[in-house]
Amino acid sequence: MLSLVLQLAVLGVALAAAALILISFVAFITATKMPHLHQYEEEKFFLNARGQKETLPSIWDSPTKQLSVVVPSYNEEKRLPVMMDEALGYLEERQKYGSDKVRVITLVKNRGKGGAIRMGIFSSRGEKILMADADGATKFPDVEKLEKGLNDLQPWPDQMAIACGSRAHLEKESIAQRSYFRTLLMYGFHFLVWFLCVKGIRDTQCGFKLLTREAASRTFSSLHIERWAFDVELLYIAQFFKIPIAEIAVNWTEIEGSKLVPFWSWLQMGKDLLFIRLRYLTGAWRLEQTRKMN
Repeated sequence: MLSLVLQLAVLGVALAAAALILISFVAFITATKMPHLHQYEEEKFFLNARGQKETLPSIWDSPTKQLSVVVPSYNEEKRLPVMMDEALGYLEERQKYGSDKVRVITLVKNRGKGGAIRMGIFSSRGEKILMADADGATKFPDVEKLEKGLNDLQPWPDQMAIACGSRAHLEKESIAQRSYFRTLLMYGFHFLVWFLCVKGIRDTQCGFKLLTREAASRTFSSLHIERWAFDVELLYIAQFFKIPIAEIAVNWTEIEGSKLVPFWSWLQMGKDLLFIRLRYLTGAWRLEQTRKMN
């Protein structure tokens, strides 16, 4: 009996090893070697207040503003106006920022949330760049908390630093409102993030992040993942380059209209996490110095 159990255990280990080798092979051969940074001709312009085309700036130009805010938006007709009213109202009250202009970058095709944010960041003018979600779940004045967190990281190596908004302090409250199945998915995802990619950050997925211009150009020019798990690769890259990261508790309210389908979206993110780790581990993806977008 003991011999049979031992044989089954050995067989199980062998099958698991074979599966891991197969998945690693698939991850390697299906990997795009370099991040896709192509910008279509139509994506290089925005319409100014007179309805005329103006060329967008580049992240590699010198900054002309203190803050840029990048808001990815896909079918957000209902939620975006509320968020924009709050954001612009707050920025106009802060004399050192002001709203200046809202620039709309229309992408030729759907690049996913990560791809849309990257296009916005590559066209930003600010010394610091804020990522914010269109749903307005995080109150905009919390940018001050991120600014303080960023400043507390000084001195910044090569002027690079990141402050991540975090909902980890709200975890107990959110668990009470979730089903057991969604709670299980959440813990499973957090474990995979910790085990495979990012250590020391409890909430990688909050869409409220503040980056210095240099940190934004370094991380986003190396980013491969363009959909939901892009935040994880972003922080993986930041930790690889030893960019200091602060995790800052922010106010957050769940807003109806999320495009995440609990099971399938989390399954896709789980696959992306595994492939992120395997592709960097096997050398299919390599982290190099910042390169400019074509």
